[in-house]
Amino acid sequence: MKKIFLVLPIVALFFLNACESDYRPMSIGSIDEVIVVMDSTQWDSEAALAIEETFGAGIETLPGAFEPRYTLTFRDFRNNQQLDRLREYKNVIFAATIDEQTNVGTFIRAILSSDVENRIREGESFAFPIEDRWVRDQWVLILSSTSDAELAEKIRNSETSLVSHLENREFERRKQEVFRRGEQVAISDSLWEKAGWKVRMQHDYIQIADSANAVVFARYLPDNNRRMWAWWKDDVPDIDFLDSQWINATRDSLMELYMRGERENSYVTTEFGRPVLTNPIDRDDRIIGYETLGTWRMTGNFMGGPFVNFTYYDPETERLFMVEYWQFAPSVNKRRFVRQFQAMGRTFESDSTWNSDRQNAITNRLN
Repeated sequence: MKKIFLVLPIVALFFLNACESDYRPMSIGSIDEVIVVMDSTQWDSEAALAIEETFGAGIETLPGAFEPRYTLTFRDFRNNQQLDRLREYKNVIFAATIDEQTNVGTFIRAILSSDVENRIREGESFAFPIEDRWVRDQWVLILSSTSDAELAEKIRNSETSLVSHLENREFERRKQEVFRRGEQVAISDSLWEKAGWKVRMQHDYIQIADSANAVVFARYLPDNNRRMWAWWKDDVPDIDFLDSQWINATRDSLMELYMRGERENSYVTTEFGRPVLTNPIDRDDRIIGYETLGTWRMTGNFMGGPFVNFTYYDPETERLFMVEYWQFAPSVNKRRFVRQFQAMGRTFESDSTWNSDRQNAITNRLN
């Protein structure tokens, strides 16, 4: 399979960021904003439309009003001062055809090596990410091809890879956002000791339920109520049964037990009238992971909101885990908080030394 991204092999795009001190200014702009730098005559082009459809598409798993993956702002520049200003932003896309006779086209050719230009002309590569090039905490993507139609087609065909690359950077930023006010290390350590797994826990979640193989935490804020629950199972030799149907059926059975409402016989369940999407998670360890996004509702009540579920399997210890976050906040936009959930759930770790005997010993001690 041909790689979507090519790391630019030119000296101009490398810098010494391994130093202990980086005194360059921090990038500006919001985490969820992308500045798209194209010549103003190309803002109605097929490539511009493809960028809008890719990075600016609506998040279909969020309830309520339309919220895009990223808020796009199209910009052009006429001089170096304007270009320097654009290069200060947190997320920037530069897009132009390789022979485009505009300021943007000239800029792209100036920072590409002749070898990279040839790869573009031969159709081998079109997307070039640059990390922290001009300021700290910066994501830049250069998009170029031989024609507007060709570039648009490549963008659309590579939608998942292009968006995932930026989302992964956002998840790291969201971790910093979530934990900048502190985190509850004691809770994570307790989960590790008693259950053999952990996630990083935000500073103001409180535990409201605990059992032999499940825990529930809550974060109570005015107009923004959040929950986190987790469940685990030992002695699972394989996961051939695991698919989206199993994940959601298991989620619903667990939430009927642990996510009860104030009214009699009310509990949280999945809203299948809206999109519910399950996708694998790329990790750099032995853990197999799946992420499910969708909307929950409260049976017998007019309540609902977004959820993010993580289903993890540790083949070394043969243990299966679920970690889920959900929110009830009718009056606020959901995107930011769902992204925070996605970032927190990705901090999951499983103890490779865990075994059933250890679990039984802890259970007996607690009883």
